[in-house]
Amino acid sequence: MLSNEQLSTFRSQLINAKKEVEEQLDDGDHFDLESGHPHGSVGELSSYDNHPGDEGTELYEREKDIALNEHIEKELKDIEYALQAIEEGRYGKCEKCGKEIPFERLDAVPTTTYCVEHSPTQVVSHNRPIEEGVLMPPFGKFVDEEDNVAYDAEDSWQDVARYGTSESPSDLVDPVDSYNEVFVESDENVGYVEDYENFVATDIEGKEIIIYPNSQHERYEEVLEEEGIMTMFGDLPPYEKEPYTKDEAED
Repeated sequence: MLSNEQLSTFRSQLINAKKEVEEQLDDGDHFDLESGHPHGSVGELSSYDNHPGDEGTELYEREKDIALNEHIEKELKDIEYALQAIEEGRYGKCEKCGKEIPFERLDAVPTTTYCVEHSPTQVVSHNRPIEEGVLMPPFGKFVDEEDNVAYDAEDSWQDVARYGTSESPSDLVDPVDSYNEVFVESDENVGYVEDYENFVATDIEGKEIIIYPNSQHERYEEVLEEEGIMTMFGDLPPYEKEPYTKDEAED
């Protein structure tokens, strides 16, 4: 049980803390939240001529002020509640189990009215702001698998980099012909893997093969003729499929 001298000491600490908190709220006008509009805290009359970025900064600062104000007002309520507990003679005892709160805990947290075991703040929240959801890369994570053909974060970067980056041809060890080639794997197809995917189609079962002539199809055929091969990934035998057994090959 706390002695009268210890109770008097804690009461003086709480009264001084209450005075400091009240002065802080009064001097700061509750973090300028008493103003009728956020513009009042920054000396603006309207949002009409303000940049959206500046408006976003002011909104962030306003949200921060609200959080700080709620925090310090909660601190003031805890101080007043502890002073009330002293006046009623129940200070120093846990409201949950009724056991004596150790002096060391009261010395560290004079506003507490609970022991460590029954403190209401036992669970630490790990919830993240919902705004962080829009910051996630496509598909929830960057895709590094070599066999992935989906439009991933790398494809997004390549599309944007085509309009220019902070690098220039003079920054690269190997010189390039244009700014469109300064980003990584600039010659890689975007949204598809092989060139023929832009002019070859099949039915839903993959049986009927249809060729749609276009300029890319013509360039593809010219490259094959120059190299003397049937496909870009290597030459093929004259028959449509390779035999699975030696007997099929002989037949």
